[in-house]
Amino acid sequence: MNEIIETIKKELRNQTTVPYFGLGIFENTKTKEGEQMPFDSDSMILMLNNGRPMSQRLMFEYSRAAMHLEERRGVSYLTQLVNHIYTKSFDPTPLQKAIVDMSPRYIVDTNRDSKIQELLAYEPHCLILGKSRIMADKNRYETYEYDVQNKKYFLVKDEVLDSAKKILFKPMGSPLPEPTFVMSDADYVDWLTEAMGGFAVPPILKTYRKAKKYLFLGTSFDRDTDRMVANELSFDLEGGYIITDQELSKKEKKFVEKHNLIVLNMSLEEFTKEFI
Repeated sequence: MNEIIETIKKELRNQTTVPYFGLGIFENTKTKEGEQMPFDSDSMILMLNNGRPMSQRLMFEYSRAAMHLEERRGVSYLTQLVNHIYTKSFDPTPLQKAIVDMSPRYIVDTNRDSKIQELLAYEPHCLILGKSRIMADKNRYETYEYDVQNKKYFLVKDEVLDSAKKILFKPMGSPLPEPTFVMSDADYVDWLTEAMGGFAVPPILKTYRKAKKYLFLGTSFDRDTDRMVANELSFDLEGGYIITDQELSKKEKKFVEKHNLIVLNMSLEEFTKEFI
């Protein structure tokens, strides 16, 4: 196992493996007030609903629960709610810090926090921020360049990605530079529809990501939504790794086999200890 982890480290440093963060990285993360951050679908639903479980139908997947809240209270309410969750005071995880320290050129972060942005706040980088239900444009993203001196993001054209030393892709949104999130069923349907048409990833990245491996961290592919998002974001991949100590479902096994992934049978906590 140690040998594989050392190989992963080398591949992250030489840009042949792309780190891909999912919700599970926050399993041991608490806010400064001691509140658990969402780390899976159930904990996300509880956070969205003030600690209360929802009906069995809505508890199936957090995007469904979010859709219910959006229908009852509106899009802006849901955006404010998700923004409130991810602007609570909490520290970046040790794994986020360790990965950023290895200076990968390209990071995919499907979470909705801004911690990796904070870790990159002292160096130039580009941010690709996922969007949904934009009426004026087919593209489901916006590209930003970070000005270190002024500590601000500026909207730019995709061409800057060509020479960018670091690229952070947050397809499901972030509180920064302004709160925008892909969260509800309606958001995902729109994003995935346009993603399948080729409008969710900048053209430059489609070329750059070819023949890369992916390191899936804190990800679970037992839900159709997560698998479909990963499928679109890692198109043309060369294989990679997934860290999990859970028994894989039939759908997950199919995904792993299809994408030629090596399963490291260990918890993310164990992996982090070995990794850092």
